[in-house]
Amino acid sequence: MKKHRVFYFSYAPENVYEIIREEVPDGFELVTLDSDSDEARRAKIADCEVVIVAAKSMAKEFIEAAYKLRLVHHQGVGYQDTVDVEALRKRGIALALTPAGTTIGVAEHTVLLTLAVCKRLPFADRELREGRWHIYRLRPYSIELYGRTIGYVGMGRIAREVAFRFKAFGTKGIYCDPYAKLPEEEEKELALCHVDFDELLRTADVVTLHVPATKETYHLIDSEAFHKMKRTAILINTSRGSIVDEGALCEALKNGVIAGAGLDVFEVEPFQPSNPLAAMDNVVLTPHISAGTRDALKAKMKALFENLVRFFNGEEMENRVL
Repeated sequence: MKKHRVFYFSYAPENVYEIIREEVPDGFELVTLDSDSDEARRAKIADCEVVIVAAKSMAKEFIEAAYKLRLVHHQGVGYQDTVDVEALRKRGIALALTPAGTTIGVAEHTVLLTLAVCKRLPFADRELREGRWHIYRLRPYSIELYGRTIGYVGMGRIAREVAFRFKAFGTKGIYCDPYAKLPEEEEKELALCHVDFDELLRTADVVTLHVPATKETYHLIDSEAFHKMKRTAILINTSRGSIVDEGALCEALKNGVIAGAGLDVFEVEPFQPSNPLAAMDNVVLTPHISAGTRDALKAKMKALFENLVRFFNGEEMENRVL
């Protein structure tokens, strides 16, 4: 019996492909890349019924080259900036998402970035490795989380997991979300209070972003927003780079409008060393890896291939967009 060919659209090391193959069920074959080549993508995609999209954007040219394509399954949930939805719609190709496996990794990474910014961790680590013992230098800048107010922009499943973890540090939380108002019991359980956007910016010691990339959220955090924030505030972004105006962020950090930032996502990816953020000691940077754990990948692939089985059995898929 001929197997359904599933093309993993991003180029990854072989040990990543091995983790994915562990979750491939009978009746399916995983097709992978030997190099990060668009020519190779166009050649391999031509004979595949399913494409798994992750970090690499699937533009119209690749969709047109996929003659047998029936389904695009996103490895995560942020499909708006990684898939040409209109090109799929015109051909009647299905699109589904994979919320599984994302929540815990991103929540933990949000806490990690926050603590790292509070203690200027990369600077301290780098200086120590180069033989400089700054036992006093960071004391005017290093802060603790205890007693601080965390401001959550967006209150979906990831933000709730972040709030659960931050509560253990003795923080209090405020959140704004035009589409979600938690029940009073859950607000009490997570030590949260619902406020409007401006109040959150004015009040929060840490502003952490948990919204999707849409027209409404593009540059939601801009120069005006930074000037409403405390001069001691920290910005954390593990959602999407387009939500923050990076030029305005650089100016705010350089001029002391805010105190620091922890970023896992950027307006232009991959991040370039020429980006002014790279030279700032009050910024912690990671390469879009908040959900990039082995545990997350296995959970994602298990859920994703279960969805593929549903699709080819003629059953209703979970988390279908098109």
